[in-house]
Amino acid sequence: MPGVPAGPVTSRVLEGAAMAAAPRPAPHPRQQRPEQRRAADIIRLLTLYRPLLDAFVIDFFTEDLWAQLPPAWQPALASASPAQLAGLLGGHGGPGAAWPLSLLAFAAAARALAFPRGCPGGSPRPPCQSSHLHPLLRRHVKPKKQHEIQRLGKLLQRLSQATSCERVVDVGAGQGHLSRFLAFGLGLSVTAVESDGRLAGLAERFDQELLRELGKMRGLGHQRPPRRCRNPPPHPLTPRAPRHVAGRLDPAAPGREFLLPPDPPGPGSAARNPLGGPGGSEDGGRVLLTGLHTCGDLGPALLCHFARSPAVAAVALAGCCYMKLSTAPQPPGCPPGYPLSASVAALPGHQLSYRAREAACHALEEYEGRLRGGSAHLRAHCYRAVLESLIRAADPGKRHLGLQPGRKAHALGFPQYAHLGLPLAGLDPAGVPLDSGAVGAMLEQQHKVVAFCTLGQLLAPAVETLILLDRLLYLREQGFHCALVPLFNPRFSPRNLVLVAARTPLAAVLARLDTDSEDGDSSEDVDLQEAESPREGQSPHSPGHRPQ
Repeated sequence: MPGVPAGPVTSRVLEGAAMAAAPRPAPHPRQQRPEQRRAADIIRLLTLYRPLLDAFVIDFFTEDLWAQLPPAWQPALASASPAQLAGLLGGHGGPGAAWPLSLLAFAAAARALAFPRGCPGGSPRPPCQSSHLHPLLRRHVKPKKQHEIQRLGKLLQRLSQATSCERVVDVGAGQGHLSRFLAFGLGLSVTAVESDGRLAGLAERFDQELLRELGKMRGLGHQRPPRRCRNPPPHPLTPRAPRHVAGRLDPAAPGREFLLPPDPPGPGSAARNPLGGPGGSEDGGRVLLTGLHTCGDLGPALLCHFARSPAVAAVALAGCCYMKLSTAPQPPGCPPGYPLSASVAALPGHQLSYRAREAACHALEEYEGRLRGGSAHLRAHCYRAVLESLIRAADPGKRHLGLQPGRKAHALGFPQYAHLGLPLAGLDPAGVPLDSGAVGAMLEQQHKVVAFCTLGQLLAPAVETLILLDRLLYLREQGFHCALVPLFNPRFSPRNLVLVAARTPLAAVLARLDTDSEDGDSSEDVDLQEAESPREGQSPHSPGHRPQ
């Protein structure tokens, strides 16, 4: 693994540093968009540090991952405190830290190439209850989800106003929390699509429960919030329930074959396809398409449907579970979930391993907080790496087993942890030496395991940026207006970047979107024109954009 990354971005970072200059690649063609250059720079960085990116931390001892780090980095990382590692991760410095210049350059390049995630200030947890949601819409909804549906709902409301389209199709709707807010709270016409028929049924039950409560309120002559609600919501609810459809998205055939039967099949006849009629919608009308944390290939499939169906006026989605994305090669007629764009597919070294895509799902801000607080959770990776070493020593054929000794395993001593984990691997703890000197020596290297994890966390946002850039470029290649918006607070909603695309300019939709902040949390008051580079991630007609 090289100690000094090459490429134009990191070369600028290292300018003036007293070290050997790495050879620069040929300059980019002028006709390339900034997004294409950014993708190419990310790929160069990831290629240089691919051993670090592709490593599984549970192999820390079995594959001697520490020895694979650049020798110049090892002493500084081995002596670093968790607070100093937090400073390296967040770019805020650390008390008494003296990092090698090549390590500083690596960290600076990784941060510079990642999309801005918004200001992670404020509380590390969302408010217990959202004052921007009607009390009836908070039922059965966790605080994090309340924050997300309120923010995404307001964005969809702006899209609805800008496109004069009041119909929304929420794909992957789950228990219907977002759909319920869009329909009852914002008065939109909503179709909720969910592959799990049981969740769709639960969503309908919640809708009926809300309608009954609304009927009781109307019987009293007004919608009266509970007494404990000090800040009543500004708008009353409408009795307009969402329509629920149980079906699976066919990622290979967006359009008329948009939905497949649910899995497992539900009772009754098959539901009508909300996006499979003439022009791409059920009756030819225009719709907005959305998905809150679309898993794996679901997000790319929705973008393909938007691109192919004129009836879809706009799309807004947040992705997740990138490790579940399909990658090339795929069977004929089945485009991969990554890469989606021709631009990224043409770049050498664009491939991302399962481990790299999994890293893109990490909660960077949460890990930085654990480092700053010296959290006991930090020992979990070391415990699992020691356990992997013991398992492999007992049975070399057992590797990377999906063991979960418990959610609070970090609070245990290692012998207790091992007594929970070894039986899950089919091993008797009595036959494994848990008190040996070798085990003790590995446990004493916890600080090294934490440092190694920190380096992986540094690369994670750059990997997510590459995946989202690929989706953005796919839309740009076809002439659509699109933007990536840090819509949620990253401290408690790590997958906070929402991709918005439309057939018309987005400037009016995105302008001062921060004024819709949740509960007056200043951490969300982010000026989108500053949080996003004017040339990247915005509509071609957004303010500050210069045609390429």
